[in-house]
This record gives sequence, structure tokens and C-alpha cells, in this order.
Amino acid sequence: MQWETVIGLEIHAQLATKTKIFSSATTTYGAEPNTQACSVDLGLPGVLPVLNQEVVRMAVKFGMAIEAEVADYSVFARKNYFYPDLPKGYQISQMDHPIVGIGHMDIEVDGETIRVGVTRAHLEEDAGKSLHEDFHGLTGIDLNRAGTPLLEIVSEPDMRSAKEAVAYMRKIHELVQYLDICDGNMQEGSFRCDANVSIRPKGQAEYGTRTELKNINSFKFVEKAINIEVERQIDIIEAGGRIIQETRLYDADKNETRSMRSKEEANDYRYFPDPDLLPVYISEELRAEVKADLPELPHIKRQRFIDTYQLDAETAATLSSSKELADYFEALVKASGCDTKICSNWVTVELLGALNKQGVDIKQSPVSHTRLAGLLARIADNTISGKIAKQVFAAMLESNDSADTIIDAQGLKQITDSGAIEAIIDKIIADNPNQVEQYLSGKDKVFGFFVGQTMKASQGKANPGEVNKILKEKLKQ
Repeated sequence: MQWETVIGLEIHAQLATKTKIFSSATTTYGAEPNTQACSVDLGLPGVLPVLNQEVVRMAVKFGMAIEAEVADYSVFARKNYFYPDLPKGYQISQMDHPIVGIGHMDIEVDGETIRVGVTRAHLEEDAGKSLHEDFHGLTGIDLNRAGTPLLEIVSEPDMRSAKEAVAYMRKIHELVQYLDICDGNMQEGSFRCDANVSIRPKGQAEYGTRTELKNINSFKFVEKAINIEVERQIDIIEAGGRIIQETRLYDADKNETRSMRSKEEANDYRYFPDPDLLPVYISEELRAEVKADLPELPHIKRQRFIDTYQLDAETAATLSSSKELADYFEALVKASGCDTKICSNWVTVELLGALNKQGVDIKQSPVSHTRLAGLLARIADNTISGKIAKQVFAAMLESNDSADTIIDAQGLKQITDSGAIEAIIDKIIADNPNQVEQYLSGKDKVFGFFVGQTMKASQGKANPGEVNKILKEKLKQ
């Protein structure tokens, strides 16, 4: 039997506010445990939550960016359940009246554009964190994260493969960073997702029983977790078993999913409107302010890069994959005045290659756009060759020196004097009579040998254009 996979994602994006959603406690990551949770976050008697207005603005911004319905009126509710890291016994969230309603996100997979529906996006507070390491059979509780603002983005079950799920998650990840509403740091848990996965016979309209894979915080693990869960479900059904609706944990070390608990339905949480928080009304003034503050969105920037800079679609997609990278590229083009193709090549190949090796992103680049522009200028005015430029760039990664300083200090200026190049070529021709004979007998590929020997003899400093020109003249003689 052929099976079809059905996937929906619930993405938790931590909103980039300085303080929590209902209190003035800070949201700084990495502080000592239980140093950033106030009486409101702990739900102590006699305190009341006060909504952080900035989270409303951020949620509206996201809703507008995905062309969603932004509700005029939304309500906070209490979602009741007991976990050790939720001392109040309930989480403040939204249920019947979320702030963002139906929207969509288009993704590209294997050259095809697929529209994924967004069911809703609602505001809620995060819980604390249970700590198991270093407690020798006990569990520690860190409530620093309690009350941190989250935007939970719930998709329709529109994805049919792990590849599509990853593409959708990447698109949301890219968007929230462009909007500057989430730092997207997955290692610190600022961006994570739950994946709802089921299978059904191909062609069947009815959905199968789904399982929920909880708290996955990397694109690689999302793909692996979904694929392994699909295999597990197929094996069970084909062996005559049935899928149990439950929440499962993905174990990356063993590449397996395992049961955490049975999956609760909404009525298990006994949602009811939070009596301590007033409904939220979105005014026309706020809508207008947020709309005016919307940045150029990734897909629009991508098309502009193609139209303005004559880039191919793949390069434009790479350069617009983050706002910081796109800004870097445009600043480089402006500062260097060089051809956009040269600028894009240096950013996508040399710079990103070096950053990947160092395990950092463009925000931590050791080479600023102005320093790189200085290097490209020396290529453009023939001070150095492209090959030598890579040597200079490697030195720039290790120091704060400019390209000019490194070129002067290492004596890397290009040899453009035709007399000096002729002298080198004359010696190489004299030392290699067999290769000369082969070239003259019609073996044109040998020409590359002479170019290589000349560049080697000049330590890569001979002007390649002059070398080719002089070689052709000399080999005819």
C-alpha cells in the first residue's frame, strides 16, 4: 500500500522584548537560574499580570507579513495543567480569540511553489524549565524562562514530507528575523517547533491518527524526527497495529521517537478567559503604525536583487536569506563600486565559506563590508590578481589590517611590467623544449602548462592578462 504523510507544525517564536509578557522581569538568556522570575511570573497571591504592549505590536506585524486576518478583538485564556515548572498551575495563552487568524506562507520545494496555510498565531507565556543534569536523580527547576513571550504559529496540515516541513520552518524562521520580532536563536530555544505527524493511505481524504513530536530546535532534527516517525507509524499499521494519539520525544542520539505522554485534547486543559486580563483591541492607528514600520519582506527583496543586480535566483535567495547578509551585500556594492557579480561571488563563495568554517554568521564576520570593498578595489585596479586576493583575504580574516596594508607588508603587488614578465616566460620556454614542440604540433592544452609555470615562477604576482598575451606571442616565434 502507498502511504501519504500529513504534517502540521506549531512553531514557537520567542518575541524579542526586553521584559516578559506580563511582568517587568528581564528576558536575558543565560542568567543564573531563578534570578529573573518575579512574583507575577511565579503566580504568587496578590499580584496581577500586565500585558506588555510591545508583544501586541510584534504579533500584528507578523500577521500583516503573512497577509493574515489580524483580529480587532482577542482574549487571553488560562490553559490549565500541572507541570513542576509551571507553579501557577496554568499557562496564560489564547484559545477562542487569537490575535492573528488565517494566513499563509508560500514555500519552494524542488522548483515547485507550495502554499501552506497558517491557521492562527497566538500570544502566550512560556513555562519554566526542568533541569535533570547535575541533580543525581532529582529534578531542578529554573523559572527564568517563565513568562517569556511566545508567538505560537500554527499551520494547517498542508505539508506532505519532512522536506516541505523544513522548508516551511526555514521560511518562518527567516521572516521573524526580518521583522525583528525574534532573534531566531535555535540553540537557546528562541525558535522551536512541535510537529504533528500522521499517515493515511494515498488517496484517502480522512486524516490518520496523529502524534506530536515535541520541542524540536533544529532544521536537521525536524527532518530526521519526522522521517523516523513516519517509518514507525507505517511499520505499526502494516503489522496490524494502530497509532495512539500521544506526545513523543525525538532522541537525536538514538534517532528514534519515544512516548512522553498521551496527547491531551483542548477540553482537557479546561480553557477559560483569564479574569485578570482585559480583552485586547487593535486600533486603526496601531494597524497604520505597524504597516508603516514593515520592512521589505524576504520574497520582495529576493526579486529586487534579481531585477536590480541581475543575480540568478539561487544567488539572490542566498543573499536575501537573512536581513543582515542582504544589508552586507548591498553595502559592499555601494562601497566598492564593483560589478555586482564580483561582489556576490565574493560574499557567497569566499566570505560565507570562511564564516561556515569558523561556525559564525554574518553578524560576527571578522571582515566588514568596508574592508572587503577595499580588497575588491585592488582587484579592480589590477594591483593584485584574483588568486592573490584570496591570500590577502585569508590574512584579513586573521587581523584587522586593511587589504592595502597586507598587500604592502607582504609584497603582493601584481607584476604588470611586460619586460619582467617576458624575462620569466623566456626562461620557461627555454627550459621546456618538449612542451613547446607539443604546443606547436597542435596540442593547445599545453598552453595551460606555460601559464601555470609562469604564475608559479612569479609567485602568483604576474598579471594573468599580460601573461596570456605575451605567451601567445612568444610561442609563435
